[in-house]
Amino acid sequence: MDNEKYITIKELAELKGVSTRAIRLSRKKYTTREITVKGGKSFEILLSSIEPELQEKYFSKFVSTYEFKQLPAPTDFHKPDKAKIIALARLDLLNLWKQERKNQQNKTQFDKDFLSAYNAQVLYPEIYAKLGNVSIGTLQRWKRILGNGNNYELLIPNYHYEDYSRTCLTDYEKQIFLKLLLHPNKFSIGKAISLTQYVLKTQGAEYIPAPPTFRRFANWYKANYFDKWTLLRDGEKALKEDVIPHIKRDISKIEVGEVLVADGKRLNFQVINPFTGKPCRATLIGFLDWKSTALIGYEIMIEENTQNIASALRNAILNLGKIPKFIYLDNGRAFRSKYFVGSTNFNEIGLKGIYEKLGISTVFANPYNARAKVIERFFLEMQESFEKLLPSYIGTSIENKPARLRRNEKLHSEIHKEFVPTIQQTIQMINSWLEYKNSLPCPNYKTKSIQEMLDSIEKQEINPRELDDLMLAQEIKTITSQGIRFLKSDYYNDALYGLRQKVIIKYSLFDLSYINIYTITGKFLCRADRITMTHPLAHYTGEVKDIEDYKQKIQKQKQLKNKTIKACKEFLNDKEEEKLPPQIISKIEIKKEKPAKYNPAVKPLFKTSREKYEYLMEHGCTCNDDRVWLTEYKESKEYKQYETDIC
Repeated sequence: MDNEKYITIKELAELKGVSTRAIRLSRKKYTTREITVKGGKSFEILLSSIEPELQEKYFSKFVSTYEFKQLPAPTDFHKPDKAKIIALARLDLLNLWKQERKNQQNKTQFDKDFLSAYNAQVLYPEIYAKLGNVSIGTLQRWKRILGNGNNYELLIPNYHYEDYSRTCLTDYEKQIFLKLLLHPNKFSIGKAISLTQYVLKTQGAEYIPAPPTFRRFANWYKANYFDKWTLLRDGEKALKEDVIPHIKRDISKIEVGEVLVADGKRLNFQVINPFTGKPCRATLIGFLDWKSTALIGYEIMIEENTQNIASALRNAILNLGKIPKFIYLDNGRAFRSKYFVGSTNFNEIGLKGIYEKLGISTVFANPYNARAKVIERFFLEMQESFEKLLPSYIGTSIENKPARLRRNEKLHSEIHKEFVPTIQQTIQMINSWLEYKNSLPCPNYKTKSIQEMLDSIEKQEINPRELDDLMLAQEIKTITSQGIRFLKSDYYNDALYGLRQKVIIKYSLFDLSYINIYTITGKFLCRADRITMTHPLAHYTGEVKDIEDYKQKIQKQKQLKNKTIKACKEFLNDKEEEKLPPQIISKIEIKKEKPAKYNPAVKPLFKTSREKYEYLMEHGCTCNDDRVWLTEYKESKEYKQYETDIC
């Protein structure tokens, strides 16, 4: 120990750029020895216990050339290969400089010319590529460090390659700093530094480390303990997604159309609500083929529910042309519905889940595990290459919304083209985008496009009627003379003629050209198509198709009328009265012989509105007041109840 080199407090303070008082306060960090000085006792610091960069700085500033000759070579050479390459390049440049400098008379001018040529990459460009610019002071310092020897290891740069144990922060200072740095509220490094310095100041600390010291320690801690950094600042979800290694799946083990992945997505643009007519954000439920990454089927609805998911599955099966073996589902409440999956209670009453009925096995993803579903990546691509192109795009969050939706953005509000698509227009645009998407190479099979992968599927015979249980939503409606009124349109089929009863309709917003109609007991009644509008002057200004459409509708009216007349004549010709008792037959004959004369000027008194309505329907209206009363009565609730009772 006596042979080791010691330096004074003043020398170390000058090297670090601090006061001697700060060195005395941080004495415990170094190896010291007591000395006696004028005025009392003091201490010296062991040179090998200070930071390596300060050692090098001390050698170049205080130690003479003779003393460098006596220094032993460093013992710790666990340095990267890059550091050794730099040291060898330094040695080569230093030897070349000393060799050419020997025979020069004006050494000062030679040094300038030598370094100018070197720094201009004219002289020794390979060494310059490793070292960069070098000054005359640097060469002199290397010369002093090397002395008369030729040990390149003395020129190895002393970077912080090892553990950051050389920091001047005490354990107590680290403890305070890390508590703030790893707080779940995620303080920035700068704010954690300022708060740590404030805490140390309030506790009366005489020496407070500078901000760069704290920042270097924070960066080192984050690089070496990123798992702790992520868990404490961001939580378990971030730890699982950013730190823990992912499980890679071998997609070659499955076939096209064998496994479908389903999930829901709230669209980031507005559509017209078909029920209210106002803009809103709809929900898209999609089924994606895992092998080809193609969106096979989807459904758009205002809210996510089990029927919406079932309708999307129906579209997927019809488009795919086969029933998949497995479906990988989200763990959401709608997908977990008893109606959709099936349960023991349902089996007890003779019902099963829709998937079990179709022979499909279901697999549910773990909760809050988005990376397990490949459809999430598809939705992200859809957001970037499709949703952002629409004028009604409103952003993915409050921070990420378009400028037109922010305050006082008058210019963007003026230049914005207001267009909110309907559900049908949205479906058309999505289908067009899917044509482009399916023309791209398949991520899991680079030699084929996504569409070519889909075309390779062996189709099955799928009966659409067997999938009717998967139709989206159902409502109860009443049959009128125009058929069924739904979403401001009329749907009609000849099977509805003459019926005035409540029925169940099943529909899909994916295709509103028709609806399926069932009785209240669940029996299929018919499929009703949407009634098209007729040209008001078809024979005068209409085209050929308008005239033909008008003729067919007139002919249909006549056929229905003749059908009713024929049925009534058959009823009257059955002579049911002969089967009645003799007493009733005699009364009927008496009434036939003496028919009552109708006097329109004399009206009976009616006890109820129903009696008046039946009287007017039988004898007709004789004045304008009767006609007005009859019109108002047909619009009342009592009349609707009257029709229900008759049916």
